[in-house]
Amino acid sequence: MPTIRPSADLRNKYNEISEFCHRYPEPVFITRNGIGDLAVMSIETYELLAGKGELSKKIEEGLDDLRSGDKLDAAQVFTSLKNKFQT
Repeated sequence: MPTIRPSADLRNKYNEISEFCHRYPEPVFITRNGIGDLAVMSIETYELLAGKGELSKKIEEGLDDLRSGDKLDAAQVFTSLKNKFQT
């Protein structure tokens, strides 16, 4: 169940919200006049979610390449990587 707090709690109970965000890897939803306004989370949780989004994007790009026939076999990939990182 999501944690929902009024916007006044950001000012009056910031430490409590911060502690919750660091303890649980989920956002706290902040309402303004009873309507959802913000989602607050720890930096660690944000980075985890952002990383998942980036990974999903890369996987989708790879699947698009496969669908279009734009692909390399493993030997070509390893040769390319070897050439790229040789000094």
